[in-house]
Amino acid sequence: MDPQVQKLTTKGQATRARIIDGAAAEIRERGIAQTTIEDVMARTRTSKSQIFHYFPRGKEQLLLAVATLESQRVLDDQQPHLGSLTSWAAWQRWRDVVVERYRRQGQSCPIAVLMSEIGRASSGAQAVTTELINSWSGAIADGIIAMQQQDKIARTVNPHVAAAALLAGIQGGVGIMLATGDLTYLEAALDEGISALRHR
Repeated sequence: MDPQVQKLTTKGQATRARIIDGAAAEIRERGIAQTTIEDVMARTRTSKSQIFHYFPRGKEQLLLAVATLESQRVLDDQQPHLGSLTSWAAWQRWRDVVVERYRRQGQSCPIAVLMSEIGRASSGAQAVTTELINSWSGAIADGIIAMQQQDKIARTVNPHVAAAALLAGIQGGVGIMLATGDLTYLEAALDEGISALRHR
């Protein structure tokens, strides 16, 4: 947790979390360009002084906090399956959850929009993205290791490289889905990636 957040009282942390959640909801409904600080204030029943108390650098800092929340939701939406990839049935359940998540999301991706708005040059934005990718890839690698320990995946497979390749395929599929609305590329990336693990 951010040291500045840790210094807040329990009530302060709850208020800050409510502001972030409200901003995330506004962005999902309106988009970033149409979401103003005033919209967030109205939705969360907070004053401008409260907003700037918790986010002294203004909208960019709030957007970064929303991006962190949305990144965590990407991982949370895959649980408990992502954290227990210990059988082929579990891998299939995880695959189905990932596809369903992006089917529900449609062509609106809060993280992609947020990162575009904040800017790739922002060290904060890069840190949020890096943490998401590392956590996601690490969980997949843990699943591969668990399967190797059961002799269901060849020991010659490098779990971290294989996890990186599978995640890159997922992200490519998501990118095509965002551009075209077509989920079949994401499904193909997951199906072929898991099949490759299964037959190595």
